[in-house]
Amino acid sequence: MLTSRIVVDRDFVISELDRRVFGTFVEHMGRCVYGGIYEPGHATANKDGFRQDVLELTRELGPTIVRYPGGNFLSGYNWEDGVGPKDKRPTRLDLAWGSTETNEFGTNEFITWCRTAKVEPMFAVNLGTRGPDEARHLLEYCNHPGGTYYSDLRREHGYEKPHGIKFWCLGNEMDGPWQICQKTAQEYGRVAKETAKVMRWVDGDLQLAACGSSQRAMPTYASWEYEVLDHCFNDVDFISLHAYFRNDSNDVKEFFTVIEDLDSFIKEVASIADAVAAKRRSPKRIMLSLDEWNVWYKAHSPSDLRKPGWPKAPPLIEEIYNFEDALVVGGALITMINNADRVKAACIAQLVNVIGPIMTETGGAAWRQTIFHPFAQASRHAHGQVLRAKVQSETFSTKTHPNASLLLSSVIHDEATGTVTILALNRSTTDEMQLDVELRGLGEGRKVALASELHHTDLKAINSKAAPNAVAPKERTDVSIDKGVVSAKLKPLSWNVIVTTPA
Repeated sequence: MLTSRIVVDRDFVISELDRRVFGTFVEHMGRCVYGGIYEPGHATANKDGFRQDVLELTRELGPTIVRYPGGNFLSGYNWEDGVGPKDKRPTRLDLAWGSTETNEFGTNEFITWCRTAKVEPMFAVNLGTRGPDEARHLLEYCNHPGGTYYSDLRREHGYEKPHGIKFWCLGNEMDGPWQICQKTAQEYGRVAKETAKVMRWVDGDLQLAACGSSQRAMPTYASWEYEVLDHCFNDVDFISLHAYFRNDSNDVKEFFTVIEDLDSFIKEVASIADAVAAKRRSPKRIMLSLDEWNVWYKAHSPSDLRKPGWPKAPPLIEEIYNFEDALVVGGALITMINNADRVKAACIAQLVNVIGPIMTETGGAAWRQTIFHPFAQASRHAHGQVLRAKVQSETFSTKTHPNASLLLSSVIHDEATGTVTILALNRSTTDEMQLDVELRGLGEGRKVALASELHHTDLKAINSKAAPNAVAPKERTDVSIDKGVVSAKLKPLSWNVIVTTPA
């Protein structure tokens, strides 16, 4: 049996965990909006056309913030098309995904959905076909109380009170040749700076995120981050990261090491941002928004990305997630949590149907994909301060990573309740692991309030309409705690959650 040990102390803290790391993403793409969160003819639809079965699963998933309206869709989107009377909204060609956009669902519908789902909206402005002028008008429409053209237009549309949207993304993946109106780092850095400037003049209480590289493998990676921030460092709060994890070699060990790559990506971008700060001799620290991330490699063919004939809401990139995908999602969450000093927001992409933790049948059922579970558990239980852990664990080797720890873990302490949550992933493919976690300074009189494991003997096991709970967490009663030391046996290839509270 493998042995692993973790030592934490309540006084050694990485950072307070920003709950916005448990965000998600809704884009006008495929069946994410139409047939996903919004389907007026559905049996569960409420008066606003929102699927209540999806709303219930969203609340269970526990996202704290939701990014909208894109994504690649954003760079060709005119926000004015999606407000006002629905019968007067124009139907447009969506060049990003080869679809027909009816604009039946837009800004105000999304805000109403967010209020219903009890999540914070994260909006994005189009810096592809449009620019600072349209961004400031959208912000005025959303956030200004009244007495101006755009704020009064919102009120005419039935929304008397401002939406109060505070987190804004300045464009999307502007380094990508697939993007409508791709820009160089200099072009984008300048327009991001000017957009941020005028948006802050409209509303001084905003948090703004500039576009980082679309992925770590981009040829302009690192130089893009530096040049963009060199232009807009003083005007933004965040730089974005996008990361999609692949298992092209069908090798679970190699697949697991995408988690190490994510950790490197986070640390590299933080270092680049700090280099820009050093050039200015500035104490300011740019934070990181991992505002698109997920496993995505199976639904990646040309037919998954685009359907012929400009259809309305066609099924696009509807990845069917299996058990090993869920383990990787759990490991990615641990990595983000352990970088809580810099990762202050993150959005799993997307919420429903389109590479989503929730899957629906248009007109029919909704169910949880395998990746739903580690996200929901982390969001539910990870509150408070992330403790700096001393981890002792055996390692494994792959072609690309010769010394990867078999144990990945986060320990989070909620001072308000005294709760300590342990998230642990055993990446051994064959061996059970004895885990001991020493909780120093957190009181010896503690009890195990909850323990569960996500495990399946088949790495390719999926959830489906017919078998929606084939892969699901199971409670366990064999975790013990004695004098502040938590002891548990972790099955090979398992995601584990242990919650302790004062006795």
